[in-house]
Amino acid sequence: MKDRALRAIAECQRIAAMTEEPGRITRRFLTPPTHNVHAHLRARMEALGMEVYLDAAGNLRGLLHPEGASDKRLILGSHIDTVPDGGAFDGVLGVMLAIECVDLVRQNGLPLAVEVIAFSEEEGVRFGVPFLGSRAVAGRFDPALLALKDAEGVTLEGAIRAYGLDPTLIAGSAVDDDTLGFVEIHIEQGPVLEAENLKVAAVTGIVGQTRLTLEFAGQANHAGTTPMNLRRDALAGAAEWIAAVEKLAKRTEGLVATVGKIEASPNATNVVAGIALLTLDARHPHDAVRLGSVNELIEMANSIAERRSLAMQCTRPMDQPAVSMDERLTAYLADAIEAAGFPPKRMHSGAGHDAMVMASRMPTAMLFLRSPGGISHNPAEAVRTEDVEAALEVMSVFLQRVAGAVR
Repeated sequence: MKDRALRAIAECQRIAAMTEEPGRITRRFLTPPTHNVHAHLRARMEALGMEVYLDAAGNLRGLLHPEGASDKRLILGSHIDTVPDGGAFDGVLGVMLAIECVDLVRQNGLPLAVEVIAFSEEEGVRFGVPFLGSRAVAGRFDPALLALKDAEGVTLEGAIRAYGLDPTLIAGSAVDDDTLGFVEIHIEQGPVLEAENLKVAAVTGIVGQTRLTLEFAGQANHAGTTPMNLRRDALAGAAEWIAAVEKLAKRTEGLVATVGKIEASPNATNVVAGIALLTLDARHPHDAVRLGSVNELIEMANSIAERRSLAMQCTRPMDQPAVSMDERLTAYLADAIEAAGFPPKRMHSGAGHDAMVMASRMPTAMLFLRSPGGISHNPAEAVRTEDVEAALEVMSVFLQRVAGAVR
């Protein structure tokens, strides 16, 4: 498996050079470098005897249907878009390992139909909404999304048409019922496996996520002439709330809460801030804990605003429930991890993945492999050959198990 692992890593590094920005890995939904990625992946798939096509949402899909295999197919895949200045392995490694899995099916003569999907979009960078590719495959694409605009004013519909696709046909991208399930192989993007010196793990579920946008509004005023006790400082109110967010998250087991963006107005050295805009990203494996914590934080924001004579407005652009992986497929993965000679680690994912969308349509499972340093969404993102090799060994056992169950 080492040669396969080295090949998958080299392919990820090759695709990393297909970017919008020289010297940085940036590849947004259906931007020009995606043509190069599609051409490269198509060639790899066709060389394995797969039937390949591009659906109306820009997902590249390849099907291997060996003689004697059931019509029900196993779907493998991940995404090929990146965050700005991202890493080489987030998403793309899952696609390359899926292609290697197809080759394993061929070489081992398994009577198992396998479809590989390179999802066109997962990160939500270009149009502000994630999972555009998997939404289409899962039959969850809302046509209203076509009106979204990117930073250049291009609509989602316009971007799809400019790529040579017909957005009116997106509904036809949805999978039919001839599926055994979906499996996504992905780097952990966190430090847990490294901390426990483990190569791989079966994912049991993906945390729920809430995103808030808050505005504290006070009164902009002169920094030198406005006494401290007479200020309506929006930024000071926001700072107090940020500290409260961290404090609540630290005392609530399993909760992660992040204020990742803040903007102050007028944003001048000698002016008391009149407006402070900020965001919250809160995640937890259990929806009740997440929602309860978010509601508590909103109450805190209202209390801070009232005490400081500020106005506070809050919007909730995202409320994604936690998603559990399929118990049967996850058990197959855990058994395969153990059969391949590794500890049968199970864990939840703190990041969102295409698997959480696909789980709404079919049985779904995920295999994590270690992220050195816990680093992702960063040019320093890396993988170890031994971990990629371990993932392939696990998938080899898993594929044999699934093929046997189909018989």
